[in-house]
Amino acid sequence: MRIDHIAYRVRDKEETAKFFQEAFNYKIADEFEVNFDNGTTARCFALEPPEKIRHMPYQFIHHGVWDLHLAPEIFVSDGDPNSIVGKWVAEHNDIGGIHHIAYQVESVEETMKEWREKGYAEFTTEEPLACPGLTQCFTKPSNLTGVIYEFIERDRDAQGFCKDNVKDLMESTERL
Repeated sequence: MRIDHIAYRVRDKEETAKFFQEAFNYKIADEFEVNFDNGTTARCFALEPPEKIRHMPYQFIHHGVWDLHLAPEIFVSDGDPNSIVGKWVAEHNDIGGIHHIAYQVESVEETMKEWREKGYAEFTTEEPLACPGLTQCFTKPSNLTGVIYEFIERDRDAQGFCKDNVKDLMESTERL
């Protein structure tokens, strides 16, 4: 298991991305918008660490073979004031902060089952969300840490984020 990414919801994604670029040498790998049914928008950057190796599998352990454990990607979003992201930022001192920490796991479905059985967490969806090569879920904020955890399962060659899953995951946290 490794930290796949850390997601921030912030007031200004441009300034936040600039900070990560200058302070930690991250690079913008992707930029996209999420359009919600209510007409609001979230704007997103996926940043990769400087030691990112192209075509390197994300899996920390894959079939018993250890891969490199690199720094996590950073996901940064801001949004319209009435969007899911904008409201979350307003509720967090109008600055925002870490929204969730994503851990890469071998099986999202099995991890959800285990965490439910052990009483570690409730989830924002009953089943994992899936896109080609990518499966994800969110916990509700932990009673022990206050953190939302994401579990993410990537196929061996899967890279980046799936816009449809990002939208569904964001919507699943709207009432938290």
